[in-house]
Amino acid sequence: MKILYAIQGTGNGHISRARDIIPVLLQMGELDILISGTEAEVELPYPIKFRFKGLSFVFGKKGGIDLMATYKKGNLKRLYDEIRSLPIEDYDIVINDFEPVSAWACRLKQKVCIGLSHQAAVVNRNAPKPKKKDIVGIAVLKNYAPVTVKYGSIFKHMMRKFLPRLSGLR
Repeated sequence: MKILYAIQGTGNGHISRARDIIPVLLQMGELDILISGTEAEVELPYPIKFRFKGLSFVFGKKGGIDLMATYKKGNLKRLYDEIRSLPIEDYDIVINDFEPVSAWACRLKQKVCIGLSHQAAVVNRNAPKPKKKDIVGIAVLKNYAPVTVKYGSIFKHMMRKFLPRLSGLR
């Protein structure tokens, strides 16, 4: 089985989590790794097949995403070219940790994309919700890296559900 594991490279959390997930995926088939984003300081001790600039967020002084600065910094033509250039059809399974290039490539080519991320946990209907809704934040969580199936990685029981299902795909 040929697996693409796509990781968000903005910040260190996604890559740190990938260090634990990659050994499991390597046991299940041939694994290629994709990283998009340019802000991570943590290195991944595995070969990276695809490196894209993707769409990195700019954070404001109060910690939230500065949408206007993100838009100005982003290059939507380059992002679209990256999405179109990814040979997503070469993979039996795509696992996505809040990474937009592979998620949108899957969407364009109508391929299943499995989301495994903290962001998937936050939008899960069983996750605790704040008293005040953040409509823009919810829109970003749902549309930045759209996936077909979501597994929230902060819930251990979700990981226990996810990994046996994946091993059944061999």
